Amino acid sequence: MRSPDPEPPQPDERRAPRGASEAAGGPQEAKCPNCRTKIQKRDGEYLFLKNAIIKVDLQTRYSYAKCPRCKIWVSIPLTLERPPVSGAAEPHGGRLVSRVLMGEAQAEARGRAAELPAVSLNARTASDLLLIAVGAYSPLEGFMGQADYESVIARMRLASGLPWPIPITLAVDGREAGALRPGTDVALSDPRGELLGLLHLQEVYPYDRDLEALHVYRTDDQRHPGVSYLAQRGDTLLGGPVDLVSRPRLRGFERYTLDPAETRALIAERGWRTIVGFQTSNPLNRAHEYIQKCALELMDGLLIHPLVGRTRLDEIPSEVRLRCYRVLIEQYYPRDRVLLAVFPGAMRYAGPREAVFHALIRQNYGCTHFIVGRDHAGVGRYYGPLDAHRIFEEFEPGELKVTPLFFEQTFHCRRCGAVASAKTCPHEPGEWTALSGDKLRELLSAGSHLPEELTRPEVAAILADWATGQ
Repeated sequence: MRSPDPEPPQPDERRAPRGASEAAGGPQEAKCPNCRTKIQKRDGEYLFLKNAIIKVDLQTRYSYAKCPRCKIWVSIPLTLERPPVSGAAEPHGGRLVSRVLMGEAQAEARGRAAELPAVSLNARTASDLLLIAVGAYSPLEGFMGQADYESVIARMRLASGLPWPIPITLAVDGREAGALRPGTDVALSDPRGELLGLLHLQEVYPYDRDLEALHVYRTDDQRHPGVSYLAQRGDTLLGGPVDLVSRPRLRGFERYTLDPAETRALIAERGWRTIVGFQTSNPLNRAHEYIQKCALELMDGLLIHPLVGRTRLDEIPSEVRLRCYRVLIEQYYPRDRVLLAVFPGAMRYAGPREAVFHALIRQNYGCTHFIVGRDHAGVGRYYGPLDAHRIFEEFEPGELKVTPLFFEQTFHCRRCGAVASAKTCPHEPGEWTALSGDKLRELLSAGSHLPEELTRPEVAAILADWATGQ
């Protein structure tokens, strides 16, 4: 299993999840179907060649070892003496979707892709393909058809009635759509022409971009990054299930890239019953630290899940932010109660709807609870500061299986000498110093020192080096 911990295990020997045992008859063994390399599990440990990777799927009761020579996943039955102790939330819709091709199916897809019509994916749709395939968008099996799309736009639910607030679609222009026929397969590639997956095309349909903007982003202002993105898309949508053939490249984040099945396995291994998720596209400041630790007082574990997909151009680069998260966890958090993993999705800046979207995604990663802060996923002044809290009231009790934890504005109070909120601080606003990503970026742009009440010194040093080009 890939480790999200700052210090990875030795590459030539990794332990199986707690509770694993041998089947009758001795060691379990598998061979790579290509090069016949043996991969063996014995005495509760996996023994394999250096740099092989182990993944564990506790739902199917199989472990998977990647052959270090051929890079092919080899399955090994995993027997459990007892079910793992875990409170991981049930996936949204009741089943964790998996549409990742491996082995012969992957080779077959590669072989016929050259003969198929092709559609090029941009950064957002490539990340959507990946997140559908690994189950982060469960219960979605592909890009939405018309009934689901229109239902999501109008009432934040799939056609089945299951809550889902954000349309997940693939757009092309009319001329490109005219060459495609429902009932056929389409190759999905990146801008360099490399194959990423297949779309089993079921529907080709028009859509109203202005209507989507008004419902999803609550504005048709072209200055809103989500509305601007919509305006640049094609006018026709393609719907149908997908299969992932190759993962989009996410260089530099391999150690921290965990699929939902993997975070669930880690939650089970650690025996957590309650898990709170935290999403951010900013470096962690003292306000983030405050609300995370407040939540951690009540929960067994914390998943810090920073977004490293496409964001606004003025955001701090993902690799810089990851360095900040790592040093903060190493110095200021209990490492046995925190998981750090990157989320390869794109920011949509859909405010309230995106808050619900982020909560459902973290449910699929195993979280029972999700932190919703002030103006979650907002941009500019398009949403009210608590709109992302109030939107959860639009769902019936029990509709959402993940529990939101709402936090209002937090700040540093000079009189208290600590981070606080209006619920805990009795002093006047004149004593408060705002703690926000916007404030942090403003100080960095001005070349100003980042005070300790805004962020930890170790984080400030990383950001200052980045801002000065060091």
